[in-house]
Parts: sequence; structure tokens; C-alpha cells
Amino acid sequence: MLSIRSLPVMAVVAALVVACHDVHFQPRSGSGEIDIYDHLFSVSVPSEKRVVAAGDWGAVYLSEDGGNTWRKAKTDTKMLLYGVSMANEEKGWAVGQLGLVLRTEDGGKTWTQQPSVKEEQGVHLFAVQALDENRAWAVGEWGTRIYTDDGGRTWQDHSFTVDETHPQFVWLSVADQERVRNGEKVFEDVGLNDIFCLPANTERCWIIGEFGYLFRTEDGGAHWERGEIVSGIVLDPIQLAYNEIEIDEKDKEKIRDFARQIADQQHLNIAIEPRVSAQEIREFGAEDDPSPLFDIIEARTQEVVSAVEGVGILSDRIRRRGAPPWDYEDFLEDDPDFLRRYLESRRADRPQMEVTLAQNPYLFTVAFSDENNGLISGLGGMVLKSTDGGRTWNYFDVGRKAALFAVQPFPRKAIAVGEKGLMRVSSDGGVSWEPPGDGFPTLFTFMRDIGFSADERVGFIVGQRGMVLRSEDGGGTWAQVLPPKAGAAGEGLGAF
Repeated sequence: MLSIRSLPVMAVVAALVVACHDVHFQPRSGSGEIDIYDHLFSVSVPSEKRVVAAGDWGAVYLSEDGGNTWRKAKTDTKMLLYGVSMANEEKGWAVGQLGLVLRTEDGGKTWTQQPSVKEEQGVHLFAVQALDENRAWAVGEWGTRIYTDDGGRTWQDHSFTVDETHPQFVWLSVADQERVRNGEKVFEDVGLNDIFCLPANTERCWIIGEFGYLFRTEDGGAHWERGEIVSGIVLDPIQLAYNEIEIDEKDKEKIRDFARQIADQQHLNIAIEPRVSAQEIREFGAEDDPSPLFDIIEARTQEVVSAVEGVGILSDRIRRRGAPPWDYEDFLEDDPDFLRRYLESRRADRPQMEVTLAQNPYLFTVAFSDENNGLISGLGGMVLKSTDGGRTWNYFDVGRKAALFAVQPFPRKAIAVGEKGLMRVSSDGGVSWEPPGDGFPTLFTFMRDIGFSADERVGFIVGQRGMVLRSEDGGGTWAQVLPPKAGAAGEGLGAF
């Protein structure tokens, strides 16, 4: 069950595998020798000595000497592994395609597949966070959130679901709508790409994904609160008179000015939501024929759409919220209150059109340096920063539009890495960003993940074709340690 709207992360992975990797299907020797350098998507650093990275075709790379030497672990799978997390030097998990969950008890040398509640659904798991040797969270497509507290022997399903009040309900198939009405689970069509829990307090966790999904918990996942992205770009509602359709030119110019401010920010869309008065509902929204009210709503919405499109914003960046359900009669037999709920949802003190930002960033990685300060990386060179524990987030620009796949915050600095060798560093906790110092390895391949030991001294970056970079000074300098480079030791050092 592959979500169409989950394809951005899958497309990144698939394109990298097909375009940049020579696919070999012959069996590996199982000796631990790395004979083909697989793409690596995730890294975990439980100590300064032990490093575990995972990626293509079930590949798990292991180092027990701080990254000096590496070998391939035994996993008995050819599925892609998207996430790995070690609870300590011995025990941890890896997750991947089609609900795959692997467990290691010996520091990553061997891996055993565990039963997963998502295997039968064929849902891809994109990230895992080990809290300790018994507890872990994993997230993935179709709103997947699963949790174990018994070492992975069983997993509890806490995935996002759709109910009759959910915006996605009207877009479900007739069969899925019936399942919702019958109290069965229908999972939300959203990809969750990462989860991070604070090592010092594992009750505090954050989840991020596509469509700007941001969630936080302070009680270990018993309750989740949605975070807010603050843009500072606001337009007051456009007021209209009773049964008035046309928006005057002064208000149209306000809409155009609002749209111009976000025209080149592709992660921001415009949401248009109509409101009608109680009198208009009475006069034009009769339950036996609400089409006159629907016509008014559509005409007002089109007025706003025309103004937005007039500044060059394409229709795929316009979100029409509260659109009239012209097919409402199809719902009434099973849901007699459907139309009444819709009309109530449109009611306001006076007619108006609400034009707001629809946050649509595609988010890859979240990490916090303490309970308050966190960073998120995403598509388009985007970084989000929070200073209030993930309740609110602000955008910051790194000066490039390439994807940033991973970010590592420290108390006073930060590192972000991404596609085509992109690295940016910050000395003020993620407010301003600049390229690394002279001498950083010149790369044209993607860097997919970054991880540091608990003391934040030894760190690793992993990515395309088995590339591994290592820092032994808290990210100040970096050297390529895999694949081995010909030449003198120390070649490829780079300054923070």
C-alpha cells in the first residue's frame, strides 16, 4: 500500500538507487567483506567506538573501532533499510520497506526479523528511535506510528486515522467511508519521515513528515500536540455584504500583495476558505436544494483564485478549503447529518473569504539539542527552528534550494547535509548558515544522515555509494573513511 503523496521521499530513494547504483543480484559471500558499496540512508552512533549504518538491499555496515575499519553485518534481507537506531552498544533496531523491522542483540553483527503490525499492510517504515533496549518508536507512510515496550516482540499501532470529521474523509473511496462509519481503522494518507526523542528525557519526542506535519509529546506518546509553523505573513479576512459576489479592486490588490510575498517559496501554498452568514444559509442553503448557496460560495472563491493566479501562482499551490459538496446526496443515506454539518462549518457572523498560508514543506529530519531548542531540515534548502520545545517553528534560509536530508543541532552550533554534496554550518544555533570551511571534502553525491556519539565529539555522515565521513572534534573537521581513498592518510580533511 504505497501512498501517492508519500512519493517524494520514495522518489528520492528510488532515483538514487536506479541512477547511481549498479544493481547486482548475485548472492554476497557473507564473510563481512564490503564488495559493493551500497547507498547508506541512516546512521546510529551508540559510542565513540561503535557505529552502525543501514541502507540498500538490507545492507548494514558496522564499525567497532570508531570508523577505522568496517564490515557488513548479516541481515538475510534484500529490502531497503531506511532507519537504524541503537539503544546501546549491543541492542537496537533497523526498519525499512514493507513494514520490515530488524533487531540486533550483538551490537549490529547479526539481525533478526521481528513481527510488525505493518507487514500485512505493506507499509514502508522510514525511521526508528530506540528509547532503551525494550522501548522504541517507528514511523512511516500512511500515518504510521508504532511502539514497542517489550524489545520488539510486539508492536502497538498508534497510527493517524481518518474519522468522519477529517478533511480526507470526503476523498476516501465509498468502501473506506463505510469502514470509517463502522468504526474500523482507515489510516491517514500522510508520510511520517522521522521521529526524535530526547536522550536525557525520552518522554519528550517529536515527529515530522510531509505537508508540514509537526507533532510533539511530553508524556512518551500518550498524547501528541501539533506544532505550528509561524510565517509572519497574514491577510485579514476579506469582508463581503449579504449575497455579494464580486470582491472590490482594493481587496483584490491586498490578495495579490499577500500572494506576491510567497510566490518564490514553493513550500508555501495559499488556502482559500469561504464563510457565509446565517441569513445566507437560511435564504439559499435549503436542505432540499442548497445549490444556490453553493453557487455563491463557488463564485466568491473564484474571485480570490483569479487574484492569486494573476501574480503567477499556479493552481497546484492553491488549496480550496470548505468547497461545496455537490455530491452531498450520496452521503445522506449513511450520514443524514452530513449536509447540516457542512453548512454549520461555513457559518460566520458575516460573509467573508479567509485567505491564509497553507504550510506544505516536505520535512526529512528533526533533532533537538535540549528540551527547547530543535531544528528540522527539508526540501528546498529549508530549515525550521524552534526555541519552545516544538510548539512553534520559524523558517530560516541556508542560501541553497537543494534538499537538506539531515540536521544535527548542538547547544551553540548546527550542521545540515543534503543532496549533491551540500553541507551548511551554523554558529548561532541555526539562525544563519554558511558553507563549511576550506578543505571540506568535495562531493557531488548525496549525504543522507548525520549522527554523533553521546558526548558529541565523534560524528559520522553517511550517504551515496557507501560514503562515510568522520569527525573526531565535534564536527570541526571531517575526513572520508569509506570507501577507502587512495593516497596519504588524512586526505579529505575539512574545517567546520
